[in-house]
Amino acid sequence: MLKIFKDSDPLLRKRAEQVSLPLSDSDRELALAMLEHLKESQDPLFAEEHNLRPGVGLAAPQVGESKQIIVVHIPRGKTERLTYVLANPIIISSSVRRAYLRSGEGCLSVDEDHPGHVYRHYKIRVKAFDILNNEEVEINTFGYPAIVLQHEIDHLHGVLFYDRINEENKVRYPDALSL
Repeated sequence: MLKIFKDSDPLLRKRAEQVSLPLSDSDRELALAMLEHLKESQDPLFAEEHNLRPGVGLAAPQVGESKQIIVVHIPRGKTERLTYVLANPIIISSSVRRAYLRSGEGCLSVDEDHPGHVYRHYKIRVKAFDILNNEEVEINTFGYPAIVLQHEIDHLHGVLFYDRINEENKVRYPDALSL
């Protein structure tokens, strides 16, 4: 189980350092520990016993490491998961079309409620080093997985989801897809 740093910590507002490749053993261990944390957080019994909030994504700054590593572990059905364990991810293209989560975004590092919609690109292409498969990859994704990846990549740049809520005009993109 990892300690999750809260949004009041200055580390979450800094740009994370790129990870050197080939990946060091310590960076690989960090990434795998992050994945294990997400898996444990999604196990209702384990999460309740250890007072964990369930999460679908985690960035290294959230666990106290200023490194460009993110992990995404999204449930798909009862037994399947969409999993990415990535180093140095960058968004290389994105759609004009926007999407947002109807219920709003949340974050393991943010305890307070921040009402409002975060408009993100509906489709993105990400270039990164896939830590699980030990290779450079390009990921094309859309909808909820694209939103989660953008949220985690934002952490690597010191951006929190509530920074993207437009308080003056919460419906900036009236044609955005509601997910």
